[in-house]
Amino acid sequence: MSESNLDKPVIGITMGDYNGVGPEVILKALQNNQLNRICVPVIYGSMRLLNRYRNQMDMKDWNLFGLQKIEQVNPKVTNVITCWPNTDEDIQPGKVTPEAGKGAFESLKRAMEDLKAGKLDALVTAPINKNNIQNDEFKFPGHTEYLAEAFNIKEPLMFMVSDVLRVGVVTGHVPLSEVASQITKEKIVVKLQAMLKSLRGDFGIRKPRIAVLGLNPHAGENGLLGSEEEEIITPALKELRNKGQLIYGPYPADGFFAAQTYRKFDAVLAMYHDQGLSPFKTIAFSEGVNFTAGLPIVRTSPDHGTAYDIAGKNQADETSMRQAIYTACDVVKHRKEQAELEKNALKKNPVVEKMTSQEEK
Repeated sequence: MSESNLDKPVIGITMGDYNGVGPEVILKALQNNQLNRICVPVIYGSMRLLNRYRNQMDMKDWNLFGLQKIEQVNPKVTNVITCWPNTDEDIQPGKVTPEAGKGAFESLKRAMEDLKAGKLDALVTAPINKNNIQNDEFKFPGHTEYLAEAFNIKEPLMFMVSDVLRVGVVTGHVPLSEVASQITKEKIVVKLQAMLKSLRGDFGIRKPRIAVLGLNPHAGENGLLGSEEEEIITPALKELRNKGQLIYGPYPADGFFAAQTYRKFDAVLAMYHDQGLSPFKTIAFSEGVNFTAGLPIVRTSPDHGTAYDIAGKNQADETSMRQAIYTACDVVKHRKEQAELEKNALKKNPVVEKMTSQEEK
């Protein structure tokens, strides 16, 4: 949690690839300081380049507030920390450039420094290009893996969330040809445990109901179309069911979404990236949010990429970015409430309190 004395969460927002739609959706979501009633936004990027987009979109009457460091944050305005020296580079909407990749990384790096130092309550990341951002410090397929290593988390959960559907995946950014070999009972259990913990602590759901999808067509058809359901997935589900968790499945993915069975559950665990994200984006694309569960910090992002084809044309829909900021604020709130509940429970149990006091000594 942020060490600031502000009564609203401080949300760091990285600019992403500045030749994509990131700057546009950020500015549209924050225009006229409309979200300052719920949070203190701090954009990490370049004031000069953001102003280029702001002027291009006729937002000239709305000013951004430049900071040298996070301690200077102003809760009444939209704050901007410039993360690299001003140079002559300009925006080139729709083009993949090394400079934009470097800028995306510098924005992320600076925000991470403040996040780790406890200066931010949450991180919202705008889309990056997974190719031009690569360097000696970023050799990852995406934000999720980068953050997992930064916080020494072996199995983070890519968790797509919206008001109507939440979907997590067992395997994230891996080639489809490698998916089956990476599906293990242990990994499924770990992902489900992360999902259960997140649903309780991050979303305030006390007794979560989770549906798990099969790997093969028709969930293996009793072994006819694959054995993973019987040999790997079902044993993993039984292990958690035996501990009282409400875990159901495995379900055939096609029929599950077609029949809207997902509405009966608080979340769905898919086996691989496209199995979960394809239906999610179809159902909740404009309002979907990518949340990284299992981290000690709060991180969200909009449910879309750089969208170079519409970059710089003032056509990008900012709804998902706005929802990413809302979700970050909600998770921060739920985590504080959960911490307070645990603290009060500790006080009511003198045995636990005594043991804790002895451990602290």
